[in-house]
Amino acid sequence: MARTTTPLNDTQIKNSKPRDKEYSLADGGGLMLRVKPSGSKLWIFNYSRPYTKKRANIGLGKYPDVTLAAAKKKAEAARKLLADNIDPKTHRTEQDQNSKQALENTFGVLAEKWLVLKKQQVKAETADKAWQTMKKHVLPTLENVPVHVIKPKIVIDILNPIASKGSLETVKRLCRNINEVMRLAVASGHIEVNYLTDITKLFSAPKKQNMATIKPERLPELMLALANASIMKSTRCLVEWQLHTMTRPAEAATARWCDIDLEKKVWVIPEERMKMKKPHTIPLSPQVLALLDVIKAMSGHREYLFPNHRDPKKHANSQSANVALKRMGFAGELVSHGLRSLASTTLNEQSFNPDVIEAALAHIDKNEVRAAYNRAEYIERRRVMMCWWSEHIEKSATGNMSLANQYKELNVINIK
Repeated sequence: MARTTTPLNDTQIKNSKPRDKEYSLADGGGLMLRVKPSGSKLWIFNYSRPYTKKRANIGLGKYPDVTLAAAKKKAEAARKLLADNIDPKTHRTEQDQNSKQALENTFGVLAEKWLVLKKQQVKAETADKAWQTMKKHVLPTLENVPVHVIKPKIVIDILNPIASKGSLETVKRLCRNINEVMRLAVASGHIEVNYLTDITKLFSAPKKQNMATIKPERLPELMLALANASIMKSTRCLVEWQLHTMTRPAEAATARWCDIDLEKKVWVIPEERMKMKKPHTIPLSPQVLALLDVIKAMSGHREYLFPNHRDPKKHANSQSANVALKRMGFAGELVSHGLRSLASTTLNEQSFNPDVIEAALAHIDKNEVRAAYNRAEYIERRRVMMCWWSEHIEKSATGNMSLANQYKELNVINIK
């Protein structure tokens, strides 16, 4: 005759005392309370493992943290798993592993990995700017959310308020960056499908705005304004340097003396400071070399051609030229990046080879084979073009408004 076990009650459990050796109080159906010599009381579920039928125990918690009623529910849940030939202990291990992975594979964790990779692909300041935008708009909601549960609806709810303010460029960038994080999740095996791929299609595309610039015939007006501007001499040099070299604002502001090769008459910008992460060589015209002499008198003992006014060990702010142009009366008409467009338009109107112009502007050539050929052949063709451009600037300055030309004329007088 089968032995009948009388279920436990709370009074019996509370009154159970520790002994020299541990012992168990059975509740029935595999549920037991194990009493330790130390006095601790632990719930145990004893069962036969599916298929192998070997006996095994699984802990259900400590009394009184886990009450008798709670222990009975846990035991019942284990019996239901066994009815489906599922080992409760194996099931718990899998659940714990899934929970651990969910914590490790949150959007925030993967976003941090994305940031590390991003800094290897673009300038550090560009990556940091993207990260700050993510921190402001996305991470407050998604940081602790496992990537496998992220669906379009949750991201749409994040982006809709931004789009309603008209910040469509921000929405576009966030869509791109969020998708880069999700593609990283796919690549690393955390998810199989990225459901956010087409989310950008739900929002209007931002209107493309070209950098404000002036027409080529207004170059003399610019040079006159620059000559009479109430700005620091170093800032005036920075504007002229950017105009002659056709570089981006950040590239000009971060120019270092160690990157200038006076013997070869070139400026080699390292790849880490270029937008496209490729080194860029710029032939230096006589006017630019003369301008370098002016700059050297001010910062030749520093690391940067254009030191920061507050901390000379750092480079000038990339917005310094923009502020100067506004002060000169070109607000809304010309930004420092627009100086590149001014050069490009002028050179195209003079029928210079478009590929040579694009190479001078450090635009990426989609044909990598031709790009490799360009680096070898175009440098001298670019030198001719850059010399023409500097001479054109000099003529537009009507002889004495350019700092570079002033220094050239001073040298001629000294020689005489």
